Amino acid sequence: MNPRSIALKQGSPLRAFLTPRWLFTTLLVLLAAMVMVRLGIWQLDRLEQRRARNALIQQAMGLPPLDLNQANPSDWNTAIYRDAIVTGKYDFSSEVVLRNQIWENRPGFHLLTPLLIEGRTQAVIVDRGWIPLEDGDPSKRTKYAEEGSITVRGRLMPSQQTRSLGGAVDAPRGRLDAWNWIDLPRLSQQMNVPIAPLYLIAAPLNGQSLPARSLPEPDLSEGPHMGYALQWFSFAFIFLAGYPFYVRKHLRSSPS
Repeated sequence: MNPRSIALKQGSPLRAFLTPRWLFTTLLVLLAAMVMVRLGIWQLDRLEQRRARNALIQQAMGLPPLDLNQANPSDWNTAIYRDAIVTGKYDFSSEVVLRNQIWENRPGFHLLTPLLIEGRTQAVIVDRGWIPLEDGDPSKRTKYAEEGSITVRGRLMPSQQTRSLGGAVDAPRGRLDAWNWIDLPRLSQQMNVPIAPLYLIAAPLNGQSLPARSLPEPDLSEGPHMGYALQWFSFAFIFLAGYPFYVRKHLRSSPS
């Protein structure tokens, strides 16, 4: 009798393994391990994207302030987190507020006011800072108006996407006075002039009390992506390395 016949004789472990049940289980294990490896690679890709983003932000923050009155359309593409300066007049007829803003543990709003850029047919949305909750009504916001030509310094930020999960959403149509997100494409629907693709967070002014202002500091960490990648690779290794022992244990304990 040749060795292959002996290995496949009735009741042998190899013959018991070569059954639809075990072959199907093995396929599932291999597929699961492949998915885990792919998820690990995806997290490494996310890590590289995060590093590239951080490098762009650091580069932008190291540049001199961008003069929005002289900026070309292409300048906006790489200006996220870049300091900027702009001169123009506020359009208070199109001003809105951003909900759920906190300053020194007090609830309130942020004022979002389009600034008509001098010499341009375009406006930039300026986050003028925090005001108390009781001043959110349009009639009470007039005390924070800054009339005439004004020069604003601040930091450029990207549009925020309206989230459908895990948070409040803004109505997709119609005019809104209070917003949950600074969604620039959606905001543009109710503005009197075209608006820039980034918005400007106004820098604090010496001696100014309200609206209260602060410039955001970007998170330049690498995030949890490397840890997640190592976890997925570890899970895949455990599956592949432990599966043979699992099979051998069950085949030995199964009746012949």
